[in-house]
Amino acid sequence: MKVTKLVSTCDIKDCPTIYATDRGTFLVQGETPTDHGLQIPARETLDDYSKSGSVDAYQAFLAGEPQPDDYNAGWVEELRSHTEKGKRVYRVHVLSRPLTDYLRFELGWGYQKNTTGGEEFFILDITGKPNPVENVQDFWLFDSESVAVMNYDGSRKYLGSEVLPPERTAEFARYRDAALAHAEPFTEWWAKYGA
Repeated sequence: MKVTKLVSTCDIKDCPTIYATDRGTFLVQGETPTDHGLQIPARETLDDYSKSGSVDAYQAFLAGEPQPDDYNAGWVEELRSHTEKGKRVYRVHVLSRPLTDYLRFELGWGYQKNTTGGEEFFILDITGKPNPVENVQDFWLFDSESVAVMNYDGSRKYLGSEVLPPERTAEFARYRDAALAHAEPFTEWWAKYGA
């Protein structure tokens, strides 16, 4: 079986990663990378992913060290390989203020860097407002055709992903649409609230 890397969130091996197969199916976490032609929106809800990847970079951020020039370079290159072909990769992050240290790191280092590879980010700020997509776990949706949900333990350590049956895809497309309808572009949100 031949597989193609669709999306990951960092350069290390314990982050969520999803691959497409030459059989028209998806593999989640831990296989060989490849290429694809789908839009990949993702939705994030946790305020701390520090047990799921980029631990050393997070510790450097907390220590006040400057961001290394090569931070997330592998992922930025992967993004460019898709976005330069006209493919779209974007996420909506549901959050509330004040930002946790981890969110300041993720948005300040990660999102800022990943935009240089063409990834788009949107913020659904629910500070003082109801969450229009409450109780929906993190997920990736592939061109409204397939959905994978991310699973975390109580300490927010990534446990793995589950590709849901096709009949669940429309449900998650509605969650994506609801989140996007209430979100604003990251750059606009960051200009108002960034640390």
